[in-house]
Amino acid sequence: MPAEYQFPYDLRHLVYFREVAKQLHFRKAAEALAVAQPALSRQIAQLEDALGAELFTRTRRRVELTPAGRALAARIEPVLRSLAAAGRELKSLAAGEVGHVRVAFTGLAMATVLPDILREFNRRHPGIRLELNEMPTSAQLAALQVGELGCGFFHPNTGANTGAGAEGAGIRTRMLLRERNGILLPAGHALAKKKTLGLRDLAEAALVLFPRVNNPGFYDRIIAACSGAGVTPKIVEEVWPRANGIGLVRAGIGVTFITPSEAGPLPGDVVFRPLAGNAPESRLVLGWKQPPEPEAALAAFLSVASARVM
Repeated sequence: MPAEYQFPYDLRHLVYFREVAKQLHFRKAAEALAVAQPALSRQIAQLEDALGAELFTRTRRRVELTPAGRALAARIEPVLRSLAAAGRELKSLAAGEVGHVRVAFTGLAMATVLPDILREFNRRHPGIRLELNEMPTSAQLAALQVGELGCGFFHPNTGANTGAGAEGAGIRTRMLLRERNGILLPAGHALAKKKTLGLRDLAEAALVLFPRVNNPGFYDRIIAACSGAGVTPKIVEEVWPRANGIGLVRAGIGVTFITPSEAGPLPGDVVFRPLAGNAPESRLVLGWKQPPEPEAALAAFLSVASARVM
């Protein structure tokens, strides 16, 4: 054992010392500890020898702490309290009652399933702290692979409901949401006069998208849907997060794809129009790295999140 962890006394000596320091009476301390008074006195003497300092002054009438005894009492109290609490804390940690989980999300998650999940999780597990970060899909997948995230809400590269595949080795996913996209336009846009749009209507429209590297699966579905309708998208801006794309639509820069769920709370200077025909689909999955099996706090979060399928 390294020399820095070698002590000429053990935990029992400190517990006995604390009780005598509390009672300032050897007989009462011995009774509280359920030990014989001579044995207690020997333990205190051994501790004083080990430390090279007198801890108590003793007379027939009273026992008092020396300056060294007062200093030791102040030092060991937080240590002993921490050790006493460790067992309870570790038990709670193993049971998923306390802990810390890092969770990443996209804008679609926050606009749809995530608020209800957070509300229910905080109700069930108030002792577990969640660290929330908005990230594009690509960044979430990279962070999951190296263990920087517990789980993420992201757009899958495939349409699979569960399992590991295009998202990367060991990434497990559960589909939470599939929703057709419509079009968000400035309220004064010529296409806003129509109640429903088709992809062919976008042939001359300036399109605001996001960098493909951030979400290649959804990006490719948009391009494929446009191509299937005989339309070559005229992309004028690529921004992230998608909330910035909404800002560009409000500024009249172009139009963008958006789901009805995301369009609900938008301001009056933009309008949402559903798409007829082969509209690109937004997909949202819950993803985590496995193996190994999730720790208890993460498993508790995955259990709540997996139940919130729209």
